[in-house]
Amino acid sequence: MAEWLLLALMVAGAWFWIDSVAKREIALKLGRQLAERWQLQFLDETVACSRVGFARDGNGRMQLLRTYSFDVSSQGLERMACHLQLRGGQLLSWHIPPYATQ
Repeated sequence: MAEWLLLALMVAGAWFWIDSVAKREIALKLGRQLAERWQLQFLDETVACSRVGFARDGNGRMQLLRTYSFDVSSQGLERMACHLQLRGGQLLSWHIPPYATQ
């Protein structure tokens, strides 16, 4: 019986890892698009998953809610910490702090 439980945990862990890699690629693409939309430089060409939780979609189904952090710059001198949230594979919200353009 313990072998089945261990196998189930391993399968669940593998699914979570594969799903996380796929969602990270989506977050990376969306982070680039947000930076480009606001004419900002997307720094380090990376996003980092900072939080994982659960949220309900419009149909009431539970989905993973992931928050990704990334940095942008308006002039190339300063770093602004930003984040975006994915529920499943869809962009739920994002935040880019106010910045001055010169």
